[in-house]
Amino acid sequence: MRQISQRRKIVLFFVTASLIVGLALGVYGVNRAMKDWLVTSNVDNALAQILPAIASSGQTKEFDALIQKRNTVVQSEKVVSKPDTIPDPTLGMRLSDPGINEAVSQQAATEHVTKETPNPVPSTMLNASLSGALAPSLIDSVFVAGKDDLRPGEALSEPLAAFVKSSGLPESLMRQTLAELANETRPFTHLYENWSGLLDTRSFVIVPHISNGKRDGALIIVADHEPQIAGLEMITKIIGYITATLCIASFLIAGLLLWIRFRDQVKTTRDIEFLAHHDPLTGLPNRAVFSAKLTEALRLVHAKASNMGVMLIDVDKFKEVNDTHGHGTGDIFLQVIADRLRSVFTDHLVARLSGDEFAVMIKSVSDVARLTKLASDLIAATKEPCIIDGKEMRISLSIGIARASDGSWRSSRLLHCADLALYRAKLSGRSQFCWYTAEMDSDAQKRKEIEEGLTKALRLDQFEVLFQPQYSLIDNKLKAYESLIRWEHPTKGQISPELFIPVAEESGLIEAIGDWVLFHACKEAATWEDESLRVAVNVSAAQFSPGITELKVAQALQESGLHPSRLEIEITESLLIANTDAVVDTLNHIRSMGVSIAMDDFGTGYSSLSYLSRFPFDKIKIDRSFIKNLGKDTGTDAIVTSIIGLGRSLDVTITAEGVENQEQVTLLRAAGCTLVQGYLFGRPDTVKAHEIHRARWSETSSIPAPLKRMEVSEPADAPAASQVADEPESVEPEPNLSPRKRGSATA
Repeated sequence: MRQISQRRKIVLFFVTASLIVGLALGVYGVNRAMKDWLVTSNVDNALAQILPAIASSGQTKEFDALIQKRNTVVQSEKVVSKPDTIPDPTLGMRLSDPGINEAVSQQAATEHVTKETPNPVPSTMLNASLSGALAPSLIDSVFVAGKDDLRPGEALSEPLAAFVKSSGLPESLMRQTLAELANETRPFTHLYENWSGLLDTRSFVIVPHISNGKRDGALIIVADHEPQIAGLEMITKIIGYITATLCIASFLIAGLLLWIRFRDQVKTTRDIEFLAHHDPLTGLPNRAVFSAKLTEALRLVHAKASNMGVMLIDVDKFKEVNDTHGHGTGDIFLQVIADRLRSVFTDHLVARLSGDEFAVMIKSVSDVARLTKLASDLIAATKEPCIIDGKEMRISLSIGIARASDGSWRSSRLLHCADLALYRAKLSGRSQFCWYTAEMDSDAQKRKEIEEGLTKALRLDQFEVLFQPQYSLIDNKLKAYESLIRWEHPTKGQISPELFIPVAEESGLIEAIGDWVLFHACKEAATWEDESLRVAVNVSAAQFSPGITELKVAQALQESGLHPSRLEIEITESLLIANTDAVVDTLNHIRSMGVSIAMDDFGTGYSSLSYLSRFPFDKIKIDRSFIKNLGKDTGTDAIVTSIIGLGRSLDVTITAEGVENQEQVTLLRAAGCTLVQGYLFGRPDTVKAHEIHRARWSETSSIPAPLKRMEVSEPADAPAASQVADEPESVEPEPNLSPRKRGSATA
């Protein structure tokens, strides 16, 4: 591509140069042609005045006499030959001064003709007539030629040859001029062009003499046209300037028209070339340029046995910026980040690889300490807030660093390692940097295996839906079950949702898994004997699709036969942050079917109250992080009490998650909480197992086991059941029971 561009530039240069040279030659040629035409025209006009001038001056008889004498001399020379006579090369009259009136006297001329010269010389009066007619051209010399001197195609007569030789003009010019005499009856000349193509200032002028209808002689004049040419010089210069101006103006106008015609095409080509190598939003080099530069740098590293580093930088929660403030603000946000990167990595290649991912190639700094210093400087540069349209926005970047230490590294491998480090930085809490280590490869391999296993599990139906009961603190009855997914791998055993749910979200399988849970939960709930029990299904932001989710809910209800009032959809606050209007419309459609909507993990977001005002939820679930410290921290007690009071004022059911001991139940009951859920009331299990558990307690009391422990003493004959119910207080929650903290709807 670059070679083609260079060739095009060279061709364009030569074409432009050729046009300019052609223009110059054209102007010069037009100027010369105009000048030659003017000179020729003026000389022809002057020649046309010779015979009338001779006639008007009364020199016609003298002209006839000169020709007759010349013919007489020629005839006498033919009769008496004088071999020892050498022709005088000065035959004729050489004018020593342009003024003819200063020539020799007529008497001297006559004596010269009769005594010494066989060629009579024109008289002073005749010369004056000739000079006046040819003016401003000058007469250099005159030769009287007889009819025998004017025979074209033959050798020139000795007197004529001597005259031509004395004139300094070429003999070929005389022959050419005499050749034209046969067709001319008026004075004429043949202007001679020299070797450079310019007109010679001197020429032979022939004035024919016609007697009795026959040409019997002529006057041959050597005329100097220099004064004539000099007089036309100014005119030709003006014409030349005008011609040059018109040509240049035409050239410029043509260039302007061409520029206007191809301006957009040139601009488009330039833009395409820029976009092929740069990111249009930030102006940074793109992925293609970065990959090419990285490959070249690694080749040099291998040749020099040196080191280099690569940083992958990802903008944390950039999607929330777009969804909350709009894509226009998001674009400006990325431009600000690009400027921060340039300010930190001034001497290094910074590129934008994708929407919110940047990369830095560091060649001049290779040691770990200095690379770490650069990463720390970048983190420090993000501390200063970004203000866009008066809104302060916090910049958070996660950085993954990989270092090529030998020649075995390839660009794809180095970027992959940096990406693994970036992933670890995000898992570690974001807004920090992380170095690549060899252990990350094994973790990535495990994630790959989990992803492949999830695809197979969906195809072979290896998932299982378990349920956790929700009890009412008002009438001490079971009200609902929350559905939770579990995966029993055929070879690895049970895999925690904490492991496979994040992988499912990253790989895009979460939507299919969520649909599987929704359909199976509805199908099983439709088989329960107690038709008053409700089933809650989590829907995460990753699987929620406005306009589609309501169709899936309707399809699940129709296929399972479950009444819509028995289904409850739980969503998290993160779902409402993204595209709030479309999400609210979808939730309204679902609610119009008769399905309940619950906000899960309430209190963990920064704007939960604002979302309560935008959508009327049927239930609010207090996050387990608050319940865990209930009764231990006065601040937490106040928050929980406030949330319960808010729910009661809005006529919304309040459910407390993660209840694990009797003290928590007592405090929640006192605060007015509606429903409770946690290990105290049962771990996630099958509905059949929960029914067996309740049946064992119903043999001693109608009060469910967990609630009975708060109101009556435990029966002595039921230690096993009591032990089953009392396990939460001393047992930490299983890590696979809280994946919804990551936004999962299926855990």
